[in-house]
Amino acid sequence: MKLVLGCDHGGLNVKQAVSKVLAERGDEVTDLGAFTADSVDYPDFAVEAAEQIVEKRTDAAILICTTGIGMSITANRFAGVRAALCGSVETARKTRTHNDANVLVLAGTLAPEAAADIARAFLETTFSQEERHARRIGKLERGERLSEVSHLAEADPEVHATVVGQLRQENSTINLIASENTVSRAVREASGSVLTNKYAEGYPGRRWYSGCIPVDTAESLAIARAKTLFGAEHANVQPHCGSSANMAVYFSVLKPGDTILSMSLDQGGHLTHGSPVNFSGQLFNIVPYCVSPETEVLDYDAIEKLALEKRPRLIVAGASAYPRVLDFPRFRKIADACGAMLMVDMAHIAGLVAGGVHPNPVPYAEFVTTTTHKTLRGPRGGLILCRESFAKAVDKTVFPGLQGGPLENIIAAKAVCFGEALQPAFKAYACQVVANCKALAATLTARGFHLVSGGTDNHLMLVNVARTGLTGKDAAAALDAAGIICNKNTIPFDKNSPFVTSGIRIGTASVTTRGMKEPEMQRIGTWIADILSDLSNTALTEKVRAEVAALTAGFRVP
Repeated sequence: MKLVLGCDHGGLNVKQAVSKVLAERGDEVTDLGAFTADSVDYPDFAVEAAEQIVEKRTDAAILICTTGIGMSITANRFAGVRAALCGSVETARKTRTHNDANVLVLAGTLAPEAAADIARAFLETTFSQEERHARRIGKLERGERLSEVSHLAEADPEVHATVVGQLRQENSTINLIASENTVSRAVREASGSVLTNKYAEGYPGRRWYSGCIPVDTAESLAIARAKTLFGAEHANVQPHCGSSANMAVYFSVLKPGDTILSMSLDQGGHLTHGSPVNFSGQLFNIVPYCVSPETEVLDYDAIEKLALEKRPRLIVAGASAYPRVLDFPRFRKIADACGAMLMVDMAHIAGLVAGGVHPNPVPYAEFVTTTTHKTLRGPRGGLILCRESFAKAVDKTVFPGLQGGPLENIIAAKAVCFGEALQPAFKAYACQVVANCKALAATLTARGFHLVSGGTDNHLMLVNVARTGLTGKDAAAALDAAGIICNKNTIPFDKNSPFVTSGIRIGTASVTTRGMKEPEMQRIGTWIADILSDLSNTALTEKVRAEVAALTAGFRVP
């Protein structure tokens, strides 16, 4: 067992007794001191020990000062540290079995023999793994989220209040925004790390600034993991967002006025796929394709006919509000037939692709772009995957063409995200996202609501609320009042304005991250149906809000 041992001048005698126990056990010990009776400051030892615990350089630590209180206070300021001040063998055993303590703190006033017995009991005891204790440890760890912004609370209480408010909102409501998710603590830590201090124009090994070895390593990890995750020949992890990733691809191979064939925004596409209010619609000649009015799914024969007629330079496949699987082989066939390149914007489905529950577009497209949040569950950012033959053009367009210094803290968080997505647990997560969406969709369908295309194959669904006499705007507001958060959304051939809409968009990525499964989806679907069937019933809204609060109390955000 790897251990760290430390004391101040008041704990020398006890440390000597504990050292003998560790020697008898054969533990690998790092002795931080103190080694003399000269006065020293206990935080110096507690901080070093706590940092080693957090960085997983040691399995546990034993700290000693005159009362043990100072060491305990200092060590417990670090997220991930559970330091316990113990004065008996019984408390030492219980703090291990009940609290999974990783730091034993002893008072220097203990008899050396007693201290040795306590240390021995602590080290020989393991966490019980009982559900009640594991649940409580989980609550301790969630509480550490607030400690992440403790300095912010002192420096800027107003901004701190918004962070706390967001955390409370996430914990007390049901988030069904299809483009949102809940990232891991590791992703948050990388995002908020000292890597934000580094300016690093260029690419790993080819920077304009010196001192880039750490960020070169982080960016290289992100690139390698992205390529492995999606089977890509080349990856550029520098785009600040999905929109800039799309822009970079366009500018790499197109000239202003070139023709792009893409899904219309009001049919489920995205702003950057050619909306007139977006740069893409202003710089390029956009030919939109639509879903079938009868089936509300893509009509690939009609798309092919349009492509052969208009001969686009680039075809864009991908959507922000399309609930069905995209046929990438068919898009490839269409592109080849008209001599076009194919770009797939998989921003919404990237996590499902990574988890193996949606086909991978990489083998079929010259370019694949995505955001790194949404179903991929990473930081807010962009990613470009492309064939090696386009790598230089894409990299040159991203930098220096469109961006200056990359956000290396976010790139490190992307690396963490890709690493998480490579784990078997992520595949199970992606499967559950889809299963949850289907369960929620089935519940709403059973209550008489029409879903665009008749259902869902992925993480989202579009509910046509106009058929029940509602607008998307009113429906989303009513659900928000009940603690269920979704967004108004246009549906194909919508007669209402984009500010009013005839539909709402619902997604299951975030609730799945929180651990919810099909039974919870059925409850949520019932609440949605109840609210939308009786919009003016304030008593019902309050009742559902209370039930939502009770449910979310058992599914706190990680």
